[in-house]
Amino acid sequence: RIYLAQSAWAENLAWNAPGLSETERRRAAFFIRQASAAMAPSNMLMGNPRALKALFESDGASIRKGFEQLQNDFDAGHGRINVTQSDPGAFELGKTLAVTPGEIVFKNPLIELIRYFPTTDKVRQSPVLIFPPWINKYYVLDLTPKNSLVAWLRDQGFTVYMVSWRSADGETKDFDWDDYLALGGRAALDWVYNEHKAPVNAAGYCVGGALASILAARLAEDKDNRLGSLSLLAAQTDFSEPGDLGLFIDDHSIGGIEQMIADNGGVMPGEAMRDAFNLLRPEDLIWRYVEERYLLGQEAKAFDLLYWNSDQTNLPGPLHAASLRRLYLENSLAKGSFVAEGKPIDLAKITAPVFIHAARKDHISPFASVYKGVKLFKGDVTFVLADSGHIAGVVNPPAAN
Repeated sequence: RIYLAQSAWAENLAWNAPGLSETERRRAAFFIRQASAAMAPSNMLMGNPRALKALFESDGASIRKGFEQLQNDFDAGHGRINVTQSDPGAFELGKTLAVTPGEIVFKNPLIELIRYFPTTDKVRQSPVLIFPPWINKYYVLDLTPKNSLVAWLRDQGFTVYMVSWRSADGETKDFDWDDYLALGGRAALDWVYNEHKAPVNAAGYCVGGALASILAARLAEDKDNRLGSLSLLAAQTDFSEPGDLGLFIDDHSIGGIEQMIADNGGVMPGEAMRDAFNLLRPEDLIWRYVEERYLLGQEAKAFDLLYWNSDQTNLPGPLHAASLRRLYLENSLAKGSFVAEGKPIDLAKITAPVFIHAARKDHISPFASVYKGVKLFKGDVTFVLADSGHIAGVVNPPAAN
């Protein structure tokens, strides 16, 4: 109770400090919450009854095991503690994860396009083309067989295509939004439409939804009617309320990120992205695993979502810096000033039906921000608010109720 009272008191100081802007108050409260989460009694052996009980019952074996796992995580992080969230040996791609049968039908310097084999006697004329985020790997939408959006869509009679983005390296480090639009969005759509000769149902998840929206707007401006519908899954098109993520996107912080990109040969390292997202939910994504692994000596459990979360990809520097400045800092996509392929993007020109999904506990694409996107489209728009968070809110199967 003393700890909770002190934490609440400290955070209240930030909210009521004189002379601060609203953003400064929120930023101060965020860092105080980080400090409070780190200083929780449960993070220390003498303040954690569960850890003390395990220590005595195991004659010290639990804490010995905890120190071994702490050393292993330190070694894996190359000088920094990389807390293991999921058993790294519990899954194998192609055998226990990403097992929906399919084939690579197209590739270029940026993407591989996967087509999944149908399971129904009759297949719908219009296929589904999915643009996942380029942060982490494509298989977030094809996890275990019981937790695969791809497999579920396939079983509804759709031919499903998935874009797999290349992790940035020396060859792609200079790619920007125009490259991703041309080699990712347009290239995938061209192949799928030429194969089916029918309107394509495009879906974008997270930042993949921003790309799908930009592509749809460009097609609409050119009177290109190859898109049958546009579905946005936990994807913002209005970034004016990005939650705690927005507290650290200003000219100063973006300058620091650009320096990090320069220090890493022109790419944004995936590990830095993962750490930033973990800090948005420190109790759930950091400190619970400190307790379980280091104080209780427990082995990491098998968790498909967190296994995927630890499978990072690097991002091209120009793409990432432009996303932070133009989408978050300037909110240019919602304002109609985002320029792609030399022209400003106007989402109001999209006439295809739009489906917008948001998740109630989403800490990366807050539902209030996602909902603002409803007003940017002038055609038929359907909005659905799901439960859970940024990932589970999308991939939870219907069987989970």
